Amino acid sequence: MAEVWTTGKLLEWVTGYFTKHGVDSPRFSAEMLLAHVLGVKRIDLYTGFEKLVEEAYLTPLRELVKRCAQHEPLAYLIGKTEFYSMEFVITRDCLIPRPETEMLVQRAVEFLRLREGRQHVLDLCTGSGCIAAAIARNHPAAHIVATDISDAALAVAARNVEKHRVNDRVRLLCGDLFDPVIAGLDVTQFDLITANPPYVSTAEYEKLDRNVKDYEPKQALVAGIDGLDVYRKITAAVDRFLKPGAALMMEIGYRQSAAIRRLLEAAGIFSRITVEKDFSNNDRLVAAFKTLR
Repeated sequence: MAEVWTTGKLLEWVTGYFTKHGVDSPRFSAEMLLAHVLGVKRIDLYTGFEKLVEEAYLTPLRELVKRCAQHEPLAYLIGKTEFYSMEFVITRDCLIPRPETEMLVQRAVEFLRLREGRQHVLDLCTGSGCIAAAIARNHPAAHIVATDISDAALAVAARNVEKHRVNDRVRLLCGDLFDPVIAGLDVTQFDLITANPPYVSTAEYEKLDRNVKDYEPKQALVAGIDGLDVYRKITAAVDRFLKPGAALMMEIGYRQSAAIRRLLEAAGIFSRITVEKDFSNNDRLVAAFKTLR
């Protein structure tokens, strides 16, 4: 006789299985997978603990549980994640948004709210489009150009821009950093430039956790021997794309603040450079404000 499974019984079993296999946040992961398979909200699981789960749901659940126990990221398994209190479509073509990156959105929105009129924003290395869409949703005067070198990542970004109904204010362009921004066709002077670029060194990449190294796109992670290649390219070209008094805000690796500060100082165009720590007390966000002239 086949075993009878209720929602509550399944949650307990999957949580225990994930705990045994060292999955991060085992209870949360179990809840998200089960809610995904059943097609319900996570909160609904708690109002239906005694509800019987039909056999048809068990086969896809088993497959996802197996993959999750092998450390395939949860966001890729269920095809979505939450960022800045918004749900985003996620595939293996783009990096999974991290909670630390929400600080970049928060500071960007705060900066834009101090300015008047339409604000032009350039989001480099946009990936899933999470930064661009979150800024657009939280600042109606923001008009954003978002670029990425990956066509596949931009396809994901397009879905997210459409999902959050900001496609009238977010334009997606394919190319390397500033290259797709063409004078005469696009705005070329911006009030704010944001970037969460690749910043992992080649040596660091080899030591990354397997759930990152084995699944997330290498192109979105690695930036040369010291992890600074993309920052060098940004700081070398940024002057002509920033209005006077505008800001450049970038996420950085926790050991890179001194080197990136030197790059920004060498550019000779910024009146103020700040570095902010994340909730783990690691340097995470650099903001540079262009001289008014």
